[in-house]
Amino acid sequence: MRFLEGHSPHHDLTYDDVFVVPNRSAVASRFDVDMSTNDGSGTTIPLVVANMTAIAGKRMAETVARRGGLVVLPQDVPIDAAASTIAYVKSRSLVAETPVVLTASDLMAHAQALIPKRSHGVAIVVDDHRVPIGLVPRALPGHDIDLFTDLGSNALPIPVTLPADTDPRQVFDVLVEANADLAVLTDDEGALVGVLTRLGALRAGIYQPNVDAAGRLRIASAVGINGDVVGKARALVDAGADLLVVDTAHGHQEKMLTALSAIAKADLGVPLAAGNVVSARGALDLIDAGASIIKVGVGPGAMCTTRMMTGVGRPQFSAVAECATAAREHGAAVWADGGIRHPRDVALAIAAGASNAMVGSWFAGTYESPGDLHSDATGEYKVSFGMASKRAVAARSAGDAAYDLARKSLFEEGISSSRIRIDPDRPGVEDLIDHICSGVRSTATYVGATTLQQLHDHVVLGVQSAAGFAEGRPLPGGW
Repeated sequence: MRFLEGHSPHHDLTYDDVFVVPNRSAVASRFDVDMSTNDGSGTTIPLVVANMTAIAGKRMAETVARRGGLVVLPQDVPIDAAASTIAYVKSRSLVAETPVVLTASDLMAHAQALIPKRSHGVAIVVDDHRVPIGLVPRALPGHDIDLFTDLGSNALPIPVTLPADTDPRQVFDVLVEANADLAVLTDDEGALVGVLTRLGALRAGIYQPNVDAAGRLRIASAVGINGDVVGKARALVDAGADLLVVDTAHGHQEKMLTALSAIAKADLGVPLAAGNVVSARGALDLIDAGASIIKVGVGPGAMCTTRMMTGVGRPQFSAVAECATAAREHGAAVWADGGIRHPRDVALAIAAGASNAMVGSWFAGTYESPGDLHSDATGEYKVSFGMASKRAVAARSAGDAAYDLARKSLFEEGISSSRIRIDPDRPGVEDLIDHICSGVRSTATYVGATTLQQLHDHVVLGVQSAAGFAEGRPLPGGW
């Protein structure tokens, strides 16, 4: 990475402050760009979903890992629940999507409540042997439907049923021929394995799943720095977690270094990420304590009020660049955590030296996030909240005495309730992954890079004014 002026400015920079200068390029296609990382996370696209309760659940983990990313379960998930989620993700197909599965005796109301949790928009009705017998679509706005009738009298015929090992391209061709949008995939006994849409079949030919040594989808989990951190870390690894994130808002503190060192000495056999920090010194101290991945970012997240409450933090591009330089010299990697609002921000995080970008609130407004779907006069939305907010702290402290709980409630940082709109054009997390990866691939072609490492090595950056950033925004309505 180098700057157009020959040196970086003397002030810190956000993603909005910088732009990429096109280089002479021999890269003919965006599909010639290898998006995989080399930080031990196994990611084949540079995206990690932040360990936020409103975002990182089993549906998100399954879907993102299938496309090559990684989800980090929040630290406040109980061990038994985390183990259940990990087992669920490990059992999922690398190709077929997991549908909502109901029986003929279930009510239509049940189906309509669950279908929005999947972007393919249907529930599959099965018999006692999990053999598919019909499907139920999501009710269209304005369409009268009796929610208290059973699915047996409402299910539609399944247009296409195929063996689960059918090549995705063949599935696509069959769907086109049948003028259908979705195929139901079954095993040798006729039992349901999953579903595959036309778009899913296309994606299966573009993305490479993030899998462990046994060929199962990967998932990570976070641990805090209080209590029996080694015991919890060991339990998560025993449950199948592929990576651990030792996580606290202020990562450059003695308590973090002690907890991280203890987990590292336990030698659990998985990569350790830790954070958050924003300086080279903070990164190096975490590396010395045993981390191989450093989580960088204090205050850039959409749900975070830390900078306004405390004045603490640092513009994210400069924080990532400094920490990445220090980490690389010691064989470690950096995740850019927070401040990702556009595909360009992911590309700029990679340009600054990050191996992965962590995304939080942007993914909250998708069908796969854990929250319930709501609607108002302006459309559909989900509710998100920060992990240092009063709502999140109350959930983590539910077992505390009433006095301690009341005292903690006086010191909240972060937004407790925010409506994140479902984008009608990109309602599923895979739609956003397509959007982001398209942008990053294009950045690489402009730079003349076929790998993310080359993107970092070859990129030339300029510094722009606020007017320069505004000039680059599209104006669909014209001037």
